Amino acid sequence: MAETSLNGPTSLQHLFLIQTGISNLEFIPSQNLENLESLYLGSNHISSIKFPENFPTQNLKVLDFQNNAIHYLSREDLRALEKTTNLSLNFNGNDIKGIEAGAFHSKIFQSLNFGGTLNLSVVLKGLQNSTTQSLWLGSYEDTDDEDLTSAMFDGLCEMSVESINLQKQYISDISSATFRCFTQLQELDLTANHLNELPSGIEGMKALKKLVLNVNIFDQLCQISAASFPSLLDLSIKGNKRKLDLGAGCLKKLENLQKLDLSHSDIEASDCCNLQLKNLSHLQYLNLSYNEPLGLQSQAFKECPRLEGLDLAFTRWYVKGPQSPFQNLHILQVLNLSHCLLDTSNQHLLTGLVDLRHLNLQGNHFQDGSISKTNLLQTLRSLEILILSSCDLLSIDKQAFQSLGKLSHVDLSYNNLMGNSIDALSHLQGIYLNMAANNIHVIPSHLLPTLTQQSTINLSHNPLDCTCSNIHFITWYKENLQKFEGSEDTKCANPPSLKGVKLSDVKLSCGITAMGIFFLVVFLFLIAILLIFSVKFLLRWKYQHI
Repeated sequence: MAETSLNGPTSLQHLFLIQTGISNLEFIPSQNLENLESLYLGSNHISSIKFPENFPTQNLKVLDFQNNAIHYLSREDLRALEKTTNLSLNFNGNDIKGIEAGAFHSKIFQSLNFGGTLNLSVVLKGLQNSTTQSLWLGSYEDTDDEDLTSAMFDGLCEMSVESINLQKQYISDISSATFRCFTQLQELDLTANHLNELPSGIEGMKALKKLVLNVNIFDQLCQISAASFPSLLDLSIKGNKRKLDLGAGCLKKLENLQKLDLSHSDIEASDCCNLQLKNLSHLQYLNLSYNEPLGLQSQAFKECPRLEGLDLAFTRWYVKGPQSPFQNLHILQVLNLSHCLLDTSNQHLLTGLVDLRHLNLQGNHFQDGSISKTNLLQTLRSLEILILSSCDLLSIDKQAFQSLGKLSHVDLSYNNLMGNSIDALSHLQGIYLNMAANNIHVIPSHLLPTLTQQSTINLSHNPLDCTCSNIHFITWYKENLQKFEGSEDTKCANPPSLKGVKLSDVKLSCGITAMGIFFLVVFLFLIAILLIFSVKFLLRWKYQHI
């Protein structure tokens, strides 16, 4: 790069030189970089991070060297970073093989990323006497796994770190001693670590707030030894590779837990979920999506009265009789029941959700493809967002949503609704309405006031008629284009001559045509002749009878 190449921008803060072939930092001109906050140098041929003298690094917050050829870090290399504070330093994909002792001494970082490094003991020893909020030591699918030993983590005792990611690593001799130097940790990610259990008796991890155990091979929830992490607020066991048995009270020691993700784990239970979630009274978010069938008790979440978000998407569940499993969830605000094969004829199914704001029923089916006047939604008076896409709906009763006066977002896309279904929304104003991909041909003129009072409308991918029978809607549509999204895909389907033409481009002439005028004149002429002959006949008849 020419020395004058950066003379133009005088206040440059972010510089991207990714995949530019740079092999030496000496090639980067330093003019006008006094305000530089982030420098991205990924996917180049850099082998040393030694900056040229007087290179302005004092304001750097992000320094990215991922996917280069850096294998050794010396004290001299890192001297230029002494003036930086809370720097995020990325060596991902470099396979660091050596770090000079003291290179990171007394340095403070926001994050350090050594992803893809095969010998982690080299990294942890080299980071002695350093401080970082986040340390990323994970591996990848295309990287050869190397068995880690507990001794490799001894270097953690000589540094300060709050969060560690060990994604796709394997600790061959895992025991309670493995975590001896993890005592300061607040977050630990052990995704895809081939774990079938965590050892009992782990001590000193009382500060841990977040634990990620995704994509492992647990058989039962109790195998995570939850009692070792009494301060845990966030636990994720997503994508377990074996059918996960929830057991009974396996998490009862986690009384402060606020977020629990058990999705994609082949969980199956016939009597859920109070025993399984015992003592989780502070739980705010629960994800049980993409699991096997669950039998939910009446008040199935009685142990979790503070739930604000519940995700059961793609998990088939059932209740005994016409009752609700959600009766005690008085502060639940978000509920995802998409593709659950619900019994929507059970009008009591959602009873108790007095503060629900967001409901997703996508992919469920209603009896006869219709939402009647009395339905399971009537008790949800606080509802603001309602998603009913892909429900095979044919019709909606005019009074079906009458009690849902706070709705601001309604998604009815990918159904088979006709234009008259819009009448069910006549009491609502200022909403986002998505009726894309339905079976709307004509929208009667008496429904235009209902559409006028909404803020955003999507009618794309409907088989709209572009004939004079729909002229009132087409005219109104052109006058209100600012209300519509998906206008590029709002097209005519009929008549064939206009198929595929954007509705906004249609020009119809629906007055009396020349042919119509001709027939009208002929008709009036015939009427006049008929009238003359009638008068003549009446006069003749009158004179004959004088």
